[in-house]
Amino acid sequence: MTVMDFITRHLTDDEWMDGAACKGMTHLFFPTPAERPQTRERREDAAREICESCNVRLVCRDFARDNHEYGLWGGESEDERHTAGYRLIAPIGVRARQSG
Repeated sequence: MTVMDFITRHLTDDEWMDGAACKGMTHLFFPTPAERPQTRERREDAAREICESCNVRLVCRDFARDNHEYGLWGGESEDERHTAGYRLIAPIGVRARQSG
């Protein structure tokens, strides 16, 4: 298997998730309803610490970018993906700031 085959296979299925350091910790990677900005910042900081040592971090980040995911994936928030040019259908943080 070539490196490209490995990357392609991992971007087209979700088996890579089995090796993720965050497995079972969804509470750190996705906001609760009406989450306050300070709480979100602390939660995302804790999640990023887990992402830093994860073997599938880049595959995870790319999956979120390609699939327009919400939450923190591969150490990157939806706001950061939006800023990097990966548009969400309704970016939570961006929408809230624009309507206020």
